[in-house]
Amino acid sequence: MGGLTPRAVPVSDVGDRLDELRAAGLHRGLRLVEGPQGPRVTLDGAEVLLLCSNNYLGLADHPRVRQAAADAAERFGAGAGASRLISGNMEPHRRLEERLADFTGYQAALLFGSGYLANLGTIAALARRGEVVFSDELNHASIIDGCRISRAERFVYRHADLEHLSWGLRKANGRGALIVTDAVFSMDGDVAPISGLLDVARRSGCRLMVDEAHATGALGPGGRGAVAEAGLGGEVDLVVGTLGKTLGSYGAYVCGSAEIVDLLINVARPFIFSTALPPPVIGAASAALELLDGQPGMVEHLRQNGAILRDALAGHGLDVGDSRTQIVPVVVGEARLAMELCERALEGRVFSQAIRPPTVPDGTSRLRLSVMANHRADELCAAAHVVGDAADRLGLTGPAPAGSGVPADSRLPRAA
Repeated sequence: MGGLTPRAVPVSDVGDRLDELRAAGLHRGLRLVEGPQGPRVTLDGAEVLLLCSNNYLGLADHPRVRQAAADAAERFGAGAGASRLISGNMEPHRRLEERLADFTGYQAALLFGSGYLANLGTIAALARRGEVVFSDELNHASIIDGCRISRAERFVYRHADLEHLSWGLRKANGRGALIVTDAVFSMDGDVAPISGLLDVARRSGCRLMVDEAHATGALGPGGRGAVAEAGLGGEVDLVVGTLGKTLGSYGAYVCGSAEIVDLLINVARPFIFSTALPPPVIGAASAALELLDGQPGMVEHLRQNGAILRDALAGHGLDVGDSRTQIVPVVVGEARLAMELCERALEGRVFSQAIRPPTVPDGTSRLRLSVMANHRADELCAAAHVVGDAADRLGLTGPAPAGSGVPADSRLPRAA
C-alpha cells in the first residue's frame, strides 16, 4: 500500500514536557468549584472566600439571570443548531445585538462565541498583510494571538507609552492599520490612556480598537466602560466586550460602525465558522444587561470594594501597583513563590489563584485578586489580613519586582 510512513513519536515526549513544566513551577491543574459562582464557594470540598472570579457584579447566580436562561431554553431550545450565516441567526441574537449597540453608543454590534474568538476574528479582519498592527505589551493573549494570525507586521509598544507608540507609527511610514489595547489590563487592574490613544490614532490615520472585557460594568457612567469614562463612547472605532464577566453569561461582542460590522460578518472566520451562541446564554446576558442598566449602584459598590481591598493590602505592606479597579495584583516574582502564597492563603480559606508565565512576564508571577460587588467589606479586610500574613511568613513584603522592560516584539516595522 502507498502513502506516508507515520513518524514515530517517543512515548516519553509528553511526559518530558510535563516534567519540565513541573520543574519550572509552571504546571497547572484544575480545581473543582461546587455550586454557583458567588462571594463564597466550595472549593475541593472546603468553603472559601472567592477572590479570583470575573463575575464582578455577582450576576452569574442572580435569580433573574437564571430565570431568563431557563425561559429562553423553553422558548427557543438549548442550542442554535448552526452558524449565524446558515440557520443559527435567531431573534434573541438580533435583539441582544441591538441592545448592546445602544448601551455602548455605536451603530451596530456583532456577537461572537467568546472574547478570544472576537479578538482573533476582528484583528485579522482589519489588519492585513503589508500593514502594521500596534499592541500594548500587556494586552491579553487573545489580542496577542489575533495580531499573530492577522498576517500584518506587529509592533508591541511599551505599556501605555504613547511616545513609544507614536514613534512606531512614524516608522511604519503610513502602513498602520490598527492600534489595539485592553481597557482594563486583566492582570494589573490599571486602565489604558484611552483619550491619548485616540489622539495618536487620529493623527496617524489609524483605527483604534479597545477591549472592554474587564471594564464593562466596572467603569464609566452606568458601567459602560473605560471608553465611556473618557467621554468617547461611539468615537473609538471599535469596542470589544464580553458576556462572560460582569454580564454573568458567556460569549462576546464587537461594537462599531454598521460598515465595520458588515465586514466582520463577511470575513471574520471565528464568526463565519462557529455555531451561534445558545439561546439560554443570550437570555441570561440580556437579563444581566437589563439589571446593569437599571441598577447603576452595583457599579459604585464594585468600585468601593476594589478600593477597600487595595487599601487593606497596602496596610499589610503589599504593593498593589497601579490598580484602580476591581482587579488587585500582589506581585511576588518567582512562579514557585506565587504558588506557595496561593496555597498558604487557601489555608486561611481565601482563594486567589497564582498567575504565572506565560500569562504574565517572567519574574512577575503574582496573586491576582478580584473583588465582586456582593463581597462584604469585613470579608475583604479579613482576606487582606490572610494574604498579608502569608506573604510576611514567606518573606515577600517589600518592593515589587521591576517591570519587564522593553518587549522583545517592540521591533521597528520594515519600511514599505
